[in-house]
Amino acid sequence: MVNDMKIVTFNIRCDCGVDEENNFEFRKPYILKKIKDEKPDIVCFQEVMSHVALWLNDSLFDYIIVGCGRDENLDGEQVSIAYRRDKFTLIALDHFWHSDTPHVAGSHYPEQSVFPRLCTQCYLMERESRKIIRVVNTHLDHISSVARSKELELVMSIITSPSMYKECVTIFAGDFNALPGSEEMSVIKSYPEFKCLTTNIGITYHGYFYDNGFSQDDTSPQLDYIFVRGDVELKFVEKWKDVHNGVYLSDHYPVSVVVE
Repeated sequence: MVNDMKIVTFNIRCDCGVDEENNFEFRKPYILKKIKDEKPDIVCFQEVMSHVALWLNDSLFDYIIVGCGRDENLDGEQVSIAYRRDKFTLIALDHFWHSDTPHVAGSHYPEQSVFPRLCTQCYLMERESRKIIRVVNTHLDHISSVARSKELELVMSIITSPSMYKECVTIFAGDFNALPGSEEMSVIKSYPEFKCLTTNIGITYHGYFYDNGFSQDDTSPQLDYIFVRGDVELKFVEKWKDVHNGVYLSDHYPVSVVVE
């Protein structure tokens, strides 16, 4: 039997130097402390730039981080997955791009923005139970609803195809850039075996509240989700709403769930 797992989806916000007091250099120590305090078993990161991926590898000693860049040369932003090295063994790792040629690096749909988008997925063996956990992490297009629908259709078709690893649980997480009631999210609803663990959690993208149109009480925009397929029970869900003298962990609230 698989033990309790804490799973987090975390858009870490690209380090572009435009966030003033919330630039990545100021957020780094708080991100590191939060992860060390919370000790999640699996973290699905989005917007991980190449140097941030190196920092994660060098800083999160208790984790193994996997992923590659979205560009043709496998550089650029990643959707990295971090897993606890003392709890899981990596069985397989795969990447595919949101396009008609998903195994061509850097490819994308015509409806997308200029940025390629990809999925990182891995199969982890939980050491104690010997059960296989499939983890799928993605970041959907930020411009086009049509593109997001096509991306979700691709992802769902791939992750519902039979797997040689016979996973007991599939976790699908990420920044979907879509509100819960949007047309593109209906794609996942057509797969009833996938249950949303983050229903009704309210706002996840806050943009550091630089826009006065957002408040802590908003029920939207929720852009970050964790879905699961398998025999699991949701025990706890929360957003990491830490702020230190105006410095947040990211412009999104990381979302954490505990499942049995």
